[in-house]
Amino acid sequence: MSELTGLPNIGPELARLLEEADIHDPETLRAVGTEGAFLRLKARDPSACFHKLTALEGAVQGVRKTQLDPERKEELRRFFRDCSGKKSRE
Repeated sequence: MSELTGLPNIGPELARLLEEADIHDPETLRAVGTEGAFLRLKARDPSACFHKLTALEGAVQGVRKTQLDPERKEELRRFFRDCSGKKSRE
């Protein structure tokens, strides 16, 4: 079993995707950062969703994604829209 699955929000499938993106342990995930890890995933899977992004942030912080600070979640939402080419509904 991957060391990554010991982190909050990281199940076997997300751990496998991270390992395919050369992120094999929690230290590497933290060093690459949430956005960097997500970009690596998105390069392999253009349909990578916002939920994966928030799961990664939760793993980096060591919390469940539902516990993320609302301001940080909004930053991630803007990042996701920018890298997905999706327009804001505002």
